[in-house]
Amino acid sequence: MSANDFPPPVTPRDSAFLKACRREPVPYTPVWFMRQAGRSLPEYLKVREGIPMLESCRRPELVAEITMQPVRRHKVDAAVYYSDIVVPLKAIGVDVDIKPGVGPVVADPVRTAADLQRLRPLVPEDVSYVTEAVGLLTAELGVTPLIGFAGAPFTLASYLVEGGPSRNHERTKALMYGQPELWAQLLDRLADITTGFLKVQIEAGASAVQLFDSWVGALSPADYRRYVRPASAKVLAGVAGYGVPRIHFGVGTGELLHDLGEAGADVVGVDWRVPLDEAARRVGPGKALQGNLDPAVLFADEAAIREKTTEVLDAARDLEGHIFNLGHGVLPTTDPGVLTDLVADVHERTRR
Repeated sequence: MSANDFPPPVTPRDSAFLKACRREPVPYTPVWFMRQAGRSLPEYLKVREGIPMLESCRRPELVAEITMQPVRRHKVDAAVYYSDIVVPLKAIGVDVDIKPGVGPVVADPVRTAADLQRLRPLVPEDVSYVTEAVGLLTAELGVTPLIGFAGAPFTLASYLVEGGPSRNHERTKALMYGQPELWAQLLDRLADITTGFLKVQIEAGASAVQLFDSWVGALSPADYRRYVRPASAKVLAGVAGYGVPRIHFGVGTGELLHDLGEAGADVVGVDWRVPLDEAARRVGPGKALQGNLDPAVLFADEAAIREKTTEVLDAARDLEGHIFNLGHGVLPTTDPGVLTDLVADVHERTRR
């Protein structure tokens, strides 16, 4: 089938991105980048100047502008909602802030049964700015899909228990192993909060969602299945009725790929450590894959970038569905022009 055999998109559902998520034939391999909206773009730095991160997430017009910037510049096949994984926690009253150069910092960590009482359910009114921003975006995006975004329960729990970023997750694992009932209650509560946050985005017009589990690669497969997968599965099941594709991604999750799919994902995101053909074998049939160029490759010369891109596309040749992406987020000092060229290159080389 050639590109001319594919009618142009009429709605986001007809887009190459959503077709690939559904493992349907596409006119070319769709492309988007995790963290495509952000510090790599000078226009982002300009509009964010003097505005704290979490404050920027509460300004609908600013959120819409930042989300649109990479769509305009790079011609990617999907926008991803500009947000942060701790936004829903902040919205329900958790004292959390994003410290420059550090990351999310929680003033009063959650480590006891009494602390759980601070984690109330999220209701749409808590994030009315999200509903407004998504409405602005879908009006401007037209047939380009918008991906909703949320952090997975394990990663949110890690920040809450540790009080901030952690290299070894000592307190998190101590709670998980030492007080499994309390741990299960914590993740269940976070699953409800995350589900609520994704529902707001979908009901406002998001065409797909991604559940992002930054730190889950710190776990063994057995621990993931016992302590984490039930909560992630609850989130993914909680939005299944909307019929939008559900993407599940974690960093350093080569040993967890099958389980990430089993949690309920339609699309499994793969980092750069596992080739896509091997990832497909681990995930099993019935899932599309997303990925997985190493973000650091974009700092090499043009010939090297093309060579590594070829490796990804070759490994993806026999996949049921493939969305080209990086194996993690765009690094802050990436040359935006390289990303623009990469989108055009993938489109051209995969055009059918």
